[in-house]
Amino acid sequence: MDKEEQMLAATLQDKYKQAERRGFPAHTGFLTPAEVSFAESFCIKEKMSFLLTGGYEDAERRICVLDPADYEFLCVLKLSVPKGSKPLTHRDYLGSLLGLGVERSVAGDILVRENGADIIVLKEMAEYLAQNLIQVGRAEVSAQVCGLDALDFGEQKTEEYTDTVASLRLDSVAASAFRMARGKAQEFIKQGLVSVNGRQILKADAEVSEGDRISMRGKGKAILSQVGGKSRKDRIVVTITRFL
Repeated sequence: MDKEEQMLAATLQDKYKQAERRGFPAHTGFLTPAEVSFAESFCIKEKMSFLLTGGYEDAERRICVLDPADYEFLCVLKLSVPKGSKPLTHRDYLGSLLGLGVERSVAGDILVRENGADIIVLKEMAEYLAQNLIQVGRAEVSAQVCGLDALDFGEQKTEEYTDTVASLRLDSVAASAFRMARGKAQEFIKQGLVSVNGRQILKADAEVSEGDRISMRGKGKAILSQVGGKSRKDRIVVTITRFL
């Protein structure tokens, strides 16, 4: 383990002991996809009861709940901007959030809508964020704390296209999905920037299957929607759905 993994391992062990002492679940802050993968492997190895959750099925950032019980630690910070405001991006919302002086780990995924955004946050920080996050970019925003059932994914814009790949290796499919050279896709994978179904994958030759969701940090998300037959050049025909 490197130093960061050692620190996370120590945190997980401390949280687990804390949960056992109190008889009530303990949890980490939001983890990156790489940290999520490590936490899962570590907790299984150490035989610790745990749950990884980010508020919805395909969440990239998740908290690790140790000794989990029927209790929800997350909620939604629903932000609304006035009509006619300049469109805001994920980076705008994240920048304003961090501008409050909070750690990135207090918030999970940020789902941008046309008229605002839904940010999954730790319940213990929700009211503070709602009271203080009053501006994003140049737009004034209003904030409301809601349960996870109020999560709004907005209108997901996608494009679907058919391509051929040499194999169902992750580097080959990712190169097609994000329209880059296979060598470039391999670099992203090696750097830990690619995940499949929310789990970080470091092996370029890992095989993916129909229905898998592939995320590449800074490039977006895509789904391997369909795996077809072979082309005349003996390549595999695939259908890719790319989130715009």
